[in-house]
Amino acid sequence: MSNGLRRKLTSYGDQGFSLFLRKAFIKAMGYSDDALDRPIVGIANTYSDFNPCHGNVPQLIEATKRGVMLAGAMPMVFPTISIHESFASPTSMYLRNLMAMETEEMIRAQPMDAVVLIGGCDKTLPAQIMAAASSEIPAIFLPTGPMAVGHHKGERLGACTDCRRFWGRFRAGEIDEAEIAEVNNKLASSIGTCTVMGTASTMANLTEVMGLCLPRAGSAPAVESERVRLAEETGRVAARLAMDEAAPTVRDILTPQAIRNGLVALQAMGGSTNAVVHLAAITGRLGLRLDMAELDRLGRSIPLLVDLQPSGQHYMEQFHEAGGVPALLKAVRHEIDGSAPTVYGRTIGEIIDAVVDEPGQTIIRTIEKPLKPIGTIAVLHGNLAPRGAVIKQSAASKDLLQHTGRAVVFDSVEDMTLRIDSDDLDVHADDVLVLRNAGPKGAPGMPEAGYLPIPRKLARQGVKDMVRISDARMSGTAFGTIILHIAPEAADGGPLAIVRTGDRIRLDVEGRRIDLDIDQAEFDRRMLEVVNRPSPAPSRGYAKLYQERVLQADEGADFDFLQSEELDAR
Repeated sequence: MSNGLRRKLTSYGDQGFSLFLRKAFIKAMGYSDDALDRPIVGIANTYSDFNPCHGNVPQLIEATKRGVMLAGAMPMVFPTISIHESFASPTSMYLRNLMAMETEEMIRAQPMDAVVLIGGCDKTLPAQIMAAASSEIPAIFLPTGPMAVGHHKGERLGACTDCRRFWGRFRAGEIDEAEIAEVNNKLASSIGTCTVMGTASTMANLTEVMGLCLPRAGSAPAVESERVRLAEETGRVAARLAMDEAAPTVRDILTPQAIRNGLVALQAMGGSTNAVVHLAAITGRLGLRLDMAELDRLGRSIPLLVDLQPSGQHYMEQFHEAGGVPALLKAVRHEIDGSAPTVYGRTIGEIIDAVVDEPGQTIIRTIEKPLKPIGTIAVLHGNLAPRGAVIKQSAASKDLLQHTGRAVVFDSVEDMTLRIDSDDLDVHADDVLVLRNAGPKGAPGMPEAGYLPIPRKLARQGVKDMVRISDARMSGTAFGTIILHIAPEAADGGPLAIVRTGDRIRLDVEGRRIDLDIDQAEFDRRMLEVVNRPSPAPSRGYAKLYQERVLQADEGADFDFLQSEELDAR
């Protein structure tokens, strides 16, 4: 196979001329023949002024280039789409598949023998893994790292669990506009991803667990020198991959055993429910289906071990100081397949064997003395969720895990926004808030609207949590007794569409059930009346493509034509 600059030649009908022309143009950048004769490592540049999670990307690129060149290869930086959770409309999830497609095509179109994918913000790493899983060249990932914590009135602050906590206090009238403005200045005290176990940290850690980035690269802080040294070493590894014709691809690394290791860690670390959707999309690219039954089984057998918000109290810098992912894997070694390979050549078992315990740390607990006796995520079924739903039980209220209440239904995100704070809203603390038409098709884009705010009239009464149900997602930084990803969604004919205000809904997390408490005949009669209500079909562009081809949450909300044709149920 051709490599380096000879790889993926532009089609002019004369390959010799294609190479001649390519070299002529690239020499305009000042490259020598010596440089151009070396294996090429592509480096994806996801820096954007709209993406503070990626504020350190220029520095990481320079360090990665240094590592590539020290190892004898040629680095070539190229731009891709960059998505930030707070700056993408209507949602970052809506654009994840676009980023995955664009990244895959840029890897495929340009001459590179290996690629370094630098990403951090919630949907960026998943999009890059999806892209690389569908590509034929070796890839190694470099997370951007979590931000530093801030401080306010003697307590630590971290985006974005504390964002929600303080905003809830503001809505309840507990703090005034001056204080919420002061908090706003302190929540994100540096560049980097959210410093709690939100989606960004979860996916960075899972990237490490599954062998796609270097040890400790999932947790090293964005602003510390260790992150830069990891970038240099990532470049070295990428160069070795580029020089080795037998180097593993992402498809080779992401074996069923590696994916299962990821599920073990997800349950033990208090990870984001969003990871379930992303892992489903990634496995779909590999011709696999995410084993939701195994995820749930692990949630029963593996307790929560990591004391980080939103399930615990601390932040990513403490997790990193406690040993990070290798130390966590050691704590759950009995469930880990140590033979799983890594992109850098060692097995996961060898990484665990090298762990040196951090004396006195209490952030990563043991199986014998967990933070909580339950795993992070439970998978629910029932007549409201024929294809499943999830709850982050580790961040839920214990007294609401078994609950029956009256439904208060919102037909859309807009409907909820207009009515949730009305003093006329007929709602009580033991009711069940229901949001529908907020899934992949109904919203569209499956927004993080599943974290329905406590109605203002109840927040002022001191209510902190309620059972909330939706076909939407919620941020990994959020907390509460919240059932998400109901599949199929209401807009795709799912039974959430038949719920009426005043109906009784029964939640039983221990029994893994979520049910509408009406008799079967009435249930069937209502289902006959359901009309699919996706958003109005756009006439053009990506919006049209998205609406026509997006899959449901249990399939990863990927596009149907991007999943492997060899998809099976392994």
